[in-house]
Amino acid sequence: MALKATIFKASVQISDTDRNYYQSHALTLARHPSETDERMMVRLLAFALNAHEALAFGKGLSADDEPDLWQKDLTGAIELWIDVGQPDEKRLRKACGRATQVVVYSYGGSGAQLWRESVRDTVARCRNLAVHALPQAASQAMAKLAARAMQLTYTIQDGEVWVASEQDTVHIAPELLAAA
Repeated sequence: MALKATIFKASVQISDTDRNYYQSHALTLARHPSETDERMMVRLLAFALNAHEALAFGKGLSADDEPDLWQKDLTGAIELWIDVGQPDEKRLRKACGRATQVVVYSYGGSGAQLWRESVRDTVARCRNLAVHALPQAASQAMAKLAARAMQLTYTIQDGEVWVASEQDTVHIAPELLAAA
């Protein structure tokens, strides 16, 4: 018998002074049984950093042909493809061919460093691909904020992020490794 996804509800307030974006979102996240709290919270961070009325969560780990998040225009064309973690080169090339812009949020410490070295050539060739590295301590601290019902505030200024819950605040300084 297959395990079912666990449903998380997140009430998210976003104050992004870098993009002049100030909105509240009521989000429902389905966490795949093999997904960690850390990965789910990085997906939520990716949403906050790219928030838009058309941005939506994909099927994630349960679908190879969809990103973790994406934004489509009214014709169905993919404007933004977002993956978190360490997608393989074939997936990156496919995403760059299908979407106007592709963004990867890499996390995981030394494993993420090895991944970045392994995809360096693909990153250099794909002009519409941006790669951000998240500090391991920050992604692990965000995992501790995970709860079935979350109220989170994201404050984004000068490329840095503060995620606040009722219990704690986490500071994140993503490093831009490759710009689109």
